[in-house]
Amino acid sequence: MRRFLIKNELGIVHYEKENHSNRKLNAYHYAFMKKEVTMYQTILLPLDGSKQAEVILPHVMEIARRFGAKVIFLRIFEEPIMLGLDEVIDISKYQQERDRGIKEAESYLADLEREFEAKNIKTKKIIFNGSVVQSILNTAEREGADLIAMTSHGQGNLYRTFYGSVAAGVLHRVDRPLLINRSRKAG
Repeated sequence: MRRFLIKNELGIVHYEKENHSNRKLNAYHYAFMKKEVTMYQTILLPLDGSKQAEVILPHVMEIARRFGAKVIFLRIFEEPIMLGLDEVIDISKYQQERDRGIKEAESYLADLEREFEAKNIKTKKIIFNGSVVQSILNTAEREGADLIAMTSHGQGNLYRTFYGSVAAGVLHRVDRPLLINRSRKAG
């Protein structure tokens, strides 16, 4: 018997023993080559609408394409209301701003959906109000996401500089694979 290398489409190298037939492969490798093994079926992609957050898009697109995964775009609005003792909120103005934000998010996510679907990647969009970190975790659980992919802006104190406050919050509480891509500000 002699050994030889098998490199799959992700560049992962397996050492195999050659028997009487050169076509003999281990069960995992055979299933992978036949696309029967799917590591990621659903990828959750939280976005804040910024160009910095979009640096992860090519990575997610490639992962989704290779594994035939569905991508769930998630846009979260955190309630910005913090009133002082003598402040009064104008409910109609608040509703108008909220509705405008939701329409912008729908348009933004629809553009991303079209871009991904043009490459035959299944998509879904979710717009949610609430705590950003908790909403990411709850959506991942509810949608059965196999992977959460996000960009870290790396702003804030020293610890958060490396991960970003949202990314750090998700990192400490997540129960599934997490892909974090740190963005760098231009200039």
